Parts: sequence; structure tokens; C-alpha cells
Amino acid sequence: MRINKLLKAFKNIDQIFEGVKNNIFKKDDVELVADLRWQECRDCDSLDEKGKSCAAPGTQPCCKDCGCALSIKLRAISADCPKNKWNALLSEKNETKFKDSINYKD
Repeated sequence: MRINKLLKAFKNIDQIFEGVKNNIFKKDDVELVADLRWQECRDCDSLDEKGKSCAAPGTQPCCKDCGCALSIKLRAISADCPKNKWNALLSEKNETKFKDSINYKD
């Protein structure tokens, strides 16, 4: 079962990289989104705090449905919840276009 989750993860590699980047280089707006998403996840029956359902061992808490580490998934602005509790805000490509259009500087 874990191998299936890892294989599915490769389809979302861009979102994984986005979440890792946003987890390392913290931004207030992304952290606000992650906090709002966590409010939904912490009460969800798919929350796995022990890590039995995580695609990558040792990355708990994770989602039982998709196996994603929540520290990463919650910060991937282009990611959706598999139970539709929260949606993607922008694709990473569209986020870059938007920031370019307003001359946003990190």
C-alpha cells in the first residue's frame, strides 16, 4: 500500500517541491494558509499522527488518504485535500505569473 502512495506522489512532484520550499523558506502568507488548512486536518478522521499511512516513513503527521506529510502538503499552495476540505489556491506557475504581474519581491 505504501508503494502505491509513493508512486502517486511522483505525479505531484511539483507540489512536493513547492511544499518543501515553502516549509524551508517560511513566508507569512503561506504560513497563514497552512494554519487554516491544519485547522481542518487536525479534526479529520484521515489524520495519521503515528505515521502508519505515511508514504515516507517518519513524516507524520500525514494524511491516511494520500500519504502526504502534512508539514509539506499544507504549504503547497497548489495542492488540494483528497477529501475536499480545502482546495488549491493557485498553481505554482500561476503564482509566479501573479507575483511577476505585481512586481512582487520576496
